[in-house]
Amino acid sequence: MIFVVEVPEAGLAQSRAWFAYGELDFLRKVCAGDALPEWAVFDMATPRELLDLVDRVPESPDARQACPAVCGLADAHGWDTPLYRADHLLGAGHFQAQKVSPLQAGLAALQARGGQWRVYGSEEVAMAAVDAADPLFDAPGGWRARRALREQLIATEALADDM
Repeated sequence: MIFVVEVPEAGLAQSRAWFAYGELDFLRKVCAGDALPEWAVFDMATPRELLDLVDRVPESPDARQACPAVCGLADAHGWDTPLYRADHLLGAGHFQAQKVSPLQAGLAALQARGGQWRVYGSEEVAMAAVDAADPLFDAPGGWRARRALREQLIATEALADDM
């Protein structure tokens, strides 16, 4: 599980925590609150698949004229090489062959929203964070963010409610 503490720019009074079952669930939840469409937050496609979106194949006589950028990607990487898009991480509309994980794309999307975030990659790390020193949690009003994390851990039964 991945646990997230979110403190929007409005301040610590608006702190909330949530969880995701894994990277894809994390990405889905991040995309649900993002201004960009899901495919701009994270996508993986081959140049062949991108060309297919405009009803063309590499052998189409007008493919290079109609889609010069896609054909350029194919020239550089091959028609069947997976390319990754993550606009918050790589820039709008940029595809690259170097792998981008859904987690990386989601984290970049969270950072682009502003505010402060804490992302914990497991129950164990999140449980340790409840009692650990953290500038966010230790700041005036930071108890709200710490409490939000604790309540989320209790709700998912990762932590016992023994207060």
